Amino acid sequence: MSETDITRKLAAWVVNFPADGIPQSVREEGVRTLFNWMGCAVGGARHETVDCALAGIMPFAGRSQATVLGRGERLDVLNTALVNGISSHVLDYDDTHLKTIIHPAGPVASALLAAAEYQPVSGQDFLTALLIGVEVECRIGNSVYPEHYDRGWHITGTAGVFGAAAALGRMLGLDEQRMTWALGIAATQASGLREMFGTMCKSFHPGNAAKNGAMAAYLAQAGFDSSLQAIEAPRGFANVLSTRHDYNEILGGLGEVWEAALNSYKPFACGVVIHPTIDGCQQLREELGSEVERIAAVRLRAHPLVLELTGKREPQTGLETKFSIYHAAACALLRGDGSPTAFTDEAANAPELVALRRKVSATSDTSIHEASVVIEVEFEDGRRIERVIERAIGSRERPLSNQQLEAKFAHQAGLVVGAETTQSLMEMCWRLPELADVGALARASVPDGRRDAAE
Repeated sequence: MSETDITRKLAAWVVNFPADGIPQSVREEGVRTLFNWMGCAVGGARHETVDCALAGIMPFAGRSQATVLGRGERLDVLNTALVNGISSHVLDYDDTHLKTIIHPAGPVASALLAAAEYQPVSGQDFLTALLIGVEVECRIGNSVYPEHYDRGWHITGTAGVFGAAAALGRMLGLDEQRMTWALGIAATQASGLREMFGTMCKSFHPGNAAKNGAMAAYLAQAGFDSSLQAIEAPRGFANVLSTRHDYNEILGGLGEVWEAALNSYKPFACGVVIHPTIDGCQQLREELGSEVERIAAVRLRAHPLVLELTGKREPQTGLETKFSIYHAAACALLRGDGSPTAFTDEAANAPELVALRRKVSATSDTSIHEASVVIEVEFEDGRRIERVIERAIGSRERPLSNQQLEAKFAHQAGLVVGAETTQSLMEMCWRLPELADVGALARASVPDGRRDAAE
């Protein structure tokens, strides 16, 4: 494959691929992706991170064009995309493309829905754009993973900006020239550092990717140009931000094999590599009952990447606990919890959790898959039991059902907007392909009284 036309060929596909060429099964997965994203965005809407973001942005935001989900404030399209992207990721409960650990919907859906309130679009066209955007970001991610991620880049931010630009560019009807520019404008904004994990900046990455991707599409629509080889040029994205790349991962089987069909949805509100540990510890808790109070030690064996990402020994905040395998194991054993309530400032400092957390040890084992874990529990009387989790619930091998997605949505969104608004919003999300105006979804995420107060 020629290495001088990757960006242009990808842009041509984004522009020209027929909507009816997307298999029905992939479209159905796209609806699940949107459904899960909406629940996460509304569920995170009242987080301190979102409060801080709005406090910093509001004095400078532009015209009232789009809705901040679950809250009711209205900002310009670009800043709404930013805030909704932050909100959708702040609980670390959003979707995951397991091949790359990209969280696909945050950048793409946040950009699209904000734009859909400004320029009405049908559910079918929205769904097509969403799936094409997810496909673009995941394939670009595939082309540089894992070296790009290992170098320290947060791939949701770096690849996500391409997905947002492609999705909105498709929805705007950009031609091939302008779509190529849009991908180039996205490429020069690709950023996000893994150093930020455990801070508010982690959720800023998908939000910023949504905002910058949307800006790339709008600039290109206006004739703002860029390199035509932004991905593959010697000083382009793939060569500058990674030590290895495989362009066949971008163009090979494009439109035939769908990365968007491989999306997965988290049952636990933390880094996905901790999920096997939570799953196993929850299973053990159900079997042990009150015996969990007589645990003397918990020993975990996991792939080195798991400990690299989640090795925070003494987390002090809720955001830090999302990257502590020690905290996650303790909370799952003592409380049976892996939902957002397991990863709060209260939980981080709860004496009983801190005490058990300090009994948890973890060792690296390269023979164990990244998605697996071995858990050994030793009791005060010397007895030991072991549990091996090959793949956790929520994985492609054990996916969440629609009913489980509904329970997850209702639990987190209900705490923010109430049961009635949550139920109505869930029903609308499932009917995405039938909607004449997708912007109605954003407005439906806000209870009537709160919407009036915000306005």
